Amino acid sequence: MPSQLGFFDTAPEKELSVLLMAPTAHPRHNQSMLFLASASPRRRELLAQAGFSFEVHPTTIPEDPHPNEDPITYVTRLAREKAQSVFRELTLASTAADLLPLVKGTGFSPYVQTAKEPGALAPEGVLSEISPASENPSVFQASDTLAVLGADTTVTLDNHILGKPEDPADAARILRLLSGRTHRVITGVALVTAERTQVAAEVTAVKFLTLSEEEIAAYIATGEPMDKAGAYAIQGRAARWIPRIEGDYFNVVGLPIALVSTMLEAR
Repeated sequence: MPSQLGFFDTAPEKELSVLLMAPTAHPRHNQSMLFLASASPRRRELLAQAGFSFEVHPTTIPEDPHPNEDPITYVTRLAREKAQSVFRELTLASTAADLLPLVKGTGFSPYVQTAKEPGALAPEGVLSEISPASENPSVFQASDTLAVLGADTTVTLDNHILGKPEDPADAARILRLLSGRTHRVITGVALVTAERTQVAAEVTAVKFLTLSEEEIAAYIATGEPMDKAGAYAIQGRAARWIPRIEGDYFNVVGLPIALVSTMLEAR
């Protein structure tokens, strides 16, 4: 099948250290608080175009594939790790901002407390140490209203991962590989909440016309390929070389909106 979807839950991480720290400028969370764990302007535009309200909070993680890692496993792992990283960061910031006023004047010092769920405080631990919190259960509701969306896109040819080019010479190498062939674009998507982590993937087949060396050089000179998986943008100048696709167009741009909508509605 040129387009396929994997959709499943993963168990939450076993432990999370909750660090009490000074308040930060991170926004407060409400029932509709969605964060996009990506700096991609294309993902931001697509999510806004679909009518979702969200804030952008990018993160940086190692993106090298593991040895013999399958492309779908690779992109879903990166999407999950990005979303979990931002979920932790925002939960810690929210927890600190809520708890610090309770600590002032009590004589307690900042400390680390282990919690059993991602983003949640241990009910016996922090609560038992700070008596005013027992009268303020809203302290524990911040992570319950937080959802973080992570995504990662890669291009594969013959099941080999073709990431973003390292330099113009690498971009030319990738475009020569894609020339005259059909490749796959795979986007892994992860949605992390306090209750669960949903992970899925979308696959689209993309047909390329045969490219001349002059066309490749001229395209690279525009700079467009340099920050794109597979060294091209379907929504840009490369559109002239793509006579057909099989699957979700928005997946090739960088975010399969229909899949994301399904995941957000299911949370």
